[in-house]
Amino acid sequence: MSSIIRDLQINGTDWKRLCKAGGVAALLQLACGLVTMVVVFGLGGEPATVEEYFDLLQNNRLVGLVRMDFASVITMGLYPLTLFGLYAALKRNHLAFMALAVALVFAGVVLWLSSHSAFSMISLSNQYAAATNELQRSQLLAAGRAVIASDMWHTTGAFMSGIFLQGATTLVSFLMLRGGVFSKATAWVGILTHGLDLAHVLLMVFVPAIGQWLMIVAGPLYPVWFFMVGRRLLQLGKVSPAEE
Repeated sequence: MSSIIRDLQINGTDWKRLCKAGGVAALLQLACGLVTMVVVFGLGGEPATVEEYFDLLQNNRLVGLVRMDFASVITMGLYPLTLFGLYAALKRNHLAFMALAVALVFAGVVLWLSSHSAFSMISLSNQYAAATNELQRSQLLAAGRAVIASDMWHTTGAFMSGIFLQGATTLVSFLMLRGGVFSKATAWVGILTHGLDLAHVLLMVFVPAIGQWLMIVAGPLYPVWFFMVGRRLLQLGKVSPAEE
């Protein structure tokens, strides 16, 4: 452990600050994950029809956005920062593998965010509310169905995003087992969380029922992993007054 702290000191305070930023990002991801769980159990999941999407976004846009899993947009956007923090912590012993993990996470996040349908549905909802005849409404409903069919849960890009992101974080979790930077518990929680989610992504194509059950197990583990990672990165990111 002392060698890891010494390495962070040798490389300057910037690496420590990057650890700290990654820790803050992980804790924000924890908060977003808890919000998602509360929304699903309290308000319900995503709307089932285009009409329900449009009505919800017009009557209560905030509820509509949270039910469209907008908290996950923030979670995904924070992943690169969390991975940079992990890179700073683990680069000494696993430089090449951590560089690969960061690259895969960036690719996965870009693919996922590019296929999220929230802003497209807001635009269509506004047009639907302003439509003056049934022809316009029917065309907008058809456009809404097309957006839903091509959102992050139904596209090839989303499938590859899941493989890149979960593959990278599973790799990072295995790397945590070596080097003494993170506890074994943190590593194994990460392996279970991201490993099960990776299996869920792969099995949803062929055996959807099993894939859903795997996600039921993996989902509640995410807040635990974010908390453990965030706390440890904040510890590694402490900068002494002398270094300042």
